[in-house]
Amino acid sequence: MPNVATALSEVKQKIASAAKVMERELAAVTLIAVSKTFDADAIRPVLEAGHKDFGENRVQEAQGKWPALREEFPNVTLHLIGPLQTNKVADAVALFDVIHSLDRPKLATKLKAEMEKTGRTPTLFIQVNTGEEDQKAGIAPQEVDGFVARCREEFGLNIEGLMCIPPFDDDPAPHFALLSKIAARNGLQGLSMGMSADFEQAVRLGATHVRLGSAIFGARGAY
Repeated sequence: MPNVATALSEVKQKIASAAKVMERELAAVTLIAVSKTFDADAIRPVLEAGHKDFGENRVQEAQGKWPALREEFPNVTLHLIGPLQTNKVADAVALFDVIHSLDRPKLATKLKAEMEKTGRTPTLFIQVNTGEEDQKAGIAPQEVDGFVARCREEFGLNIEGLMCIPPFDDDPAPHFALLSKIAARNGLQGLSMGMSADFEQAVRLGATHVRLGSAIFGARGAY
């Protein structure tokens, strides 16, 4: 287990440097510490270092650790960065402040109903499958404009931005550039892109949210 406070500080310095190169304000980039597979004892040092944004892949796993952690650290912003099943929508809306993985009309319908029922309105990002990979969730790039319009007009959802996970073996830059272009033409400000291996490049290409796990917590086991 690395010194997570030191790792967190180093990551923030790298984000600051990447932002400075592009004359961006550091405050324009949200660092999401991806705590999936790590237990409360591993997460607590990052919380104690003052960090407030955390990401989880699975609703059920997050339910097992975050309610108790939030009693100690109530100012946390919790991001769902993994796929969301429709049967988990109620739990997700209750627990998460930001959902990065809206990717189909059925899910949009469920989110609208649950948000109207509870009055909770998590920030929403649409996941875009920029590599058009069969095994990966997300809207195809050519379908994003229509889906954004449906989310706004038919479902009445306020979409903050777009999210992508580039193919593992690809240069991520073209994927980040594509996401930025799609967001711009739809009037979306949020760009959730960049992980531990490519976050500096993502910041230079306009990321507003970067999602880092191993760069902060160290290597994780199989997930």
